[in-house]
Amino acid sequence: MAALDEETLRTPAEAASHDRRARGVTLRAALIGFALLPINAYWVTQMEVIRYEGHPTTVSLFYNCVFILTLLILGNLLVKRLSPARALHRNELVVIYVMVVIGSSLAGHDTIQIIAPQIVCPFEGATPENKWAELFHQYLPRFLFLTDENVYQGAFAGGSSLYRWDRIAGWGKPVLIWSGFIVVLLLQMLCFNVILRSRWMDREKLTYPITHLPLEMTSERTNLFRNRYLWIGFGLAALVDSVNGLHGFFPVIPEVKVRVVQYDAYMRDLFRGYPWGALAGTRLSFYPFAIGMGMLLPTDLAFSSWFFYLFWRLQHLGSALLGLNKIPSFPYVEEQSTAAYFGLCLFALWMGRDHLKRVLLHAFGGATDLDDRREGLPYRWAVWGLIAGFAFMLIFSYYIRMSLWIAVLFFTCYWMVSLAVTRVRAELGPPAHDLHRGGPDYVITNIFGMGSPVGPQNLTSMTQYFWFNRAYRAHTMPIQLEAFKLGEQTGMAFRPLTFVMIGASIFGTLCAFWANIHGYYSYGMSAKMSFVGRYFGVEPYNRLQSWISAPQPANLSKAIAYVVGLCFTLGLMALRVRFVWWPFHPVGYAISSSWSMNCLWMPILIAWLIKILVMRYAGPKTFHRIIPLALGLILGEFIVGSLWCILGIALQRSTYSFWV
Repeated sequence: MAALDEETLRTPAEAASHDRRARGVTLRAALIGFALLPINAYWVTQMEVIRYEGHPTTVSLFYNCVFILTLLILGNLLVKRLSPARALHRNELVVIYVMVVIGSSLAGHDTIQIIAPQIVCPFEGATPENKWAELFHQYLPRFLFLTDENVYQGAFAGGSSLYRWDRIAGWGKPVLIWSGFIVVLLLQMLCFNVILRSRWMDREKLTYPITHLPLEMTSERTNLFRNRYLWIGFGLAALVDSVNGLHGFFPVIPEVKVRVVQYDAYMRDLFRGYPWGALAGTRLSFYPFAIGMGMLLPTDLAFSSWFFYLFWRLQHLGSALLGLNKIPSFPYVEEQSTAAYFGLCLFALWMGRDHLKRVLLHAFGGATDLDDRREGLPYRWAVWGLIAGFAFMLIFSYYIRMSLWIAVLFFTCYWMVSLAVTRVRAELGPPAHDLHRGGPDYVITNIFGMGSPVGPQNLTSMTQYFWFNRAYRAHTMPIQLEAFKLGEQTGMAFRPLTFVMIGASIFGTLCAFWANIHGYYSYGMSAKMSFVGRYFGVEPYNRLQSWISAPQPANLSKAIAYVVGLCFTLGLMALRVRFVWWPFHPVGYAISSSWSMNCLWMPILIAWLIKILVMRYAGPKTFHRIIPLALGLILGEFIVGSLWCILGIALQRSTYSFWV
């Protein structure tokens, strides 16, 4: 990993003494960040909802945020030449970047893009054929929905405006209620991160790989932008994206096929007939940015990511050979992966149990040697914040008529997955972490069934939480912890950074709702707009329809798969602790079955081969010197790819999308 410069190693006192702007959280930095939040929310919505291209929030490092940071750096260079005293300090740039990343996580996939259409779709989508009204309308909490057809009709037709009082008022109530819920959810994440930061950052010295690119970009002493390897990587990725972008305008220009969708037909033709048809879902790609991110991964994780991806594919092939693929869902890949996340969470909590005991003792007035003056919040506030937040979630669940035991189990599973994702990002920085069909709703229905004791009311209530459990890609919790790492490396105080993150969460939530709903009325969820707006809204209710109309009993086979996945993960972790040479990382087992890894496994394999060959035949020092090459591959594709996207939005036409 690229070495951090001396500036990143200053203590907060040293940083503040050399420049007041080094505090990072200045008024102008906060104002710039808040000004960028609606612009960024609009851009993300245009990409992921209106155009359904690019999908920046489906990978760990959001390329729209890296592009915005690049623009800020370039603009700051100009200001520095004209008036150095007025230029933004590095830490101010980091604060703005943190705010934009938090805003992107809220505007991105699997968050407000899902809940916004859920507010209207159960009523607009109800037909005599699907019998939604008869099946579950009586179980819906009406205060969370917009039911007036005269208000929401324009959102589906498009070509109109949100900015009428009846429409603003109609959307206002459910939007504000859900915004309050989201803010409380994010505050609980922040409390968890405050409690765990010291253990993971100071004692275990986790590396937080996702933070390395913004740290290197903003550093004034590593001279990243003067490194020739950076520009070699940048040039290669930029050339590929430039040629492919021009191909969209001038088909005579040959295309460089690196995207996964460009190989789908080939892979379908390759895997045909018995038993190879079981491998038909295998995908192939050569993304430059993914090769760059793969080179930054620890060697064992890079190896485990592609190895366990092939391990999952072989499970499907073996199932076909044995005739077990006739069993629905076999070999239960989603269940094994979900249990792997649970195992990662349990292991992380077990390793930090002494720290957690001391934090709890400190929070309840016991005598400890803990000093929380440097933390983002006092430990007492963090612990009581978690308790109050969990109580809020139970009360909210009560008002949407969810059984207490279901609510407790639901949020316990959710926080276990969230803690696992945060730990994985902090320790290893994988390029993606999806976990589709691995949320608490699936765990509960698989183990307890859909009839009694769960029943249609609880099924409907759990569906209201589908939006933050559809997948776990644009998850805010690891971003918050990475913000603390950025603050530590640049010498910022955590308390002001914490309150800026809270402000970005509140305003970013409102901006994301605005960008989505504005897009509905402008483009139409059922007309000109991409299908995804309405699709996200009806997806959970189509599932609910099948759950209620044909309820399935408890699935013993899936329950066993959870146990197998948990035991396998804990076994891999125990072997890693016991044997230093053990090459199989349990994180690779957890993340490699996902949709994103299906698109990224080949670039990670290529990156692993490059890293292994360079380190074996040229030595670790040589590999360390060429790390800017990896950063250049990422930057080149992110910047040129973002420019093509912006051009497409300006011209209102499809342009080259480098990802997916």
